[in-house]
Amino acid sequence: GSIDLKIKGFGTEKIEEELEAIFKDAVIKRLDLDTTSKKYAYEEIITDFEDEKIDILIGTQMVTKGLNFNKVSLVGVLNANSLLNFPDFRSYERAFQLMTQVSGRAGRKYKQGKVVIQTYSPEHPIIESVKNNNYTQMFNTELLERKQFNYPPYVKLISIIVSHKDFNKTNLAARDLAIHLRQAFTTVLGPEYPSVSRIKNKYLKSILIKLESDYSLKKSKTHILSLVQSMNQISQYKSVRFTIDVDPL
Repeated sequence: GSIDLKIKGFGTEKIEEELEAIFKDAVIKRLDLDTTSKKYAYEEIITDFEDEKIDILIGTQMVTKGLNFNKVSLVGVLNANSLLNFPDFRSYERAFQLMTQVSGRAGRKYKQGKVVIQTYSPEHPIIESVKNNNYTQMFNTELLERKQFNYPPYVKLISIIVSHKDFNKTNLAARDLAIHLRQAFTTVLGPEYPSVSRIKNKYLKSILIKLESDYSLKKSKTHILSLVQSMNQISQYKSVRFTIDVDPL
C-alpha cells in the first residue's frame, strides 16, 4: 500500500537515459532484442559502431560474442554480481567467460584499453581471476567444488520438469514422481519451483537427478521413461507434462 516508489536495478533503456544526460553531445545506441528486432538492424548498428558513427554502444550479452572493434578504448560491465549470483552451478564459469569475452573488446589493435567492472564483491575469486586473466585458477577451483558437491563432470544430471495449468495437480504429480525416483536413484533433488515457476499459464515443478558413474545412463533413461509413462496412465495425471533433459544447459 505504500506510495514511496524507488527504481531498483536497470535495463539498457535506463542506462541509455542516464548516459544521454551525462554525455549530451555523444551518439549513443543500444544493441538489444528491442533494437535488433527488424531485419538487418543488428548488422546496421554494428557497422555504424565500427565506422565510428556511434560513440557509446550499450548492449546486452549479445554485444560480447565474436565482435572485434578496432578503436574501442573503454568497456564497462554493470552489476557483475547478477552474473555471479545466478542460481546455477555453472554461474561462476559463465560469469568468468562473459567478463573475459567483454574485456577482450577493449584495446584490441591500436592501444591498450581499459575495462571497468562494477561489483559489490571486488575480492570475489571469479572477479580476481578475470582481473588477472587467470583461467587455470578458475578452472581448478570450479573442478574442486564440483567434485565436493557432486556436479558435472563428476556426475550426469537429469532434469525433469513437471508442468500443468492446475497448481495442485502439478505439485501432486511432481511429489509422486519424486517418491518413485528415490526408490531407484541415490540422489534426487526436489521437487521444487524453478526460478521461473509459471510459463504460458502452466505451473512448473523441477526434479533433478544426479547420476553417479556406476549408474548406466541408458538403463536410467529407460527406467525414467517407464515411470513417466506409468504416471500418465493414472487418470488424474493424464494431462500432466513431464519434460526430461539430460545434462541440461
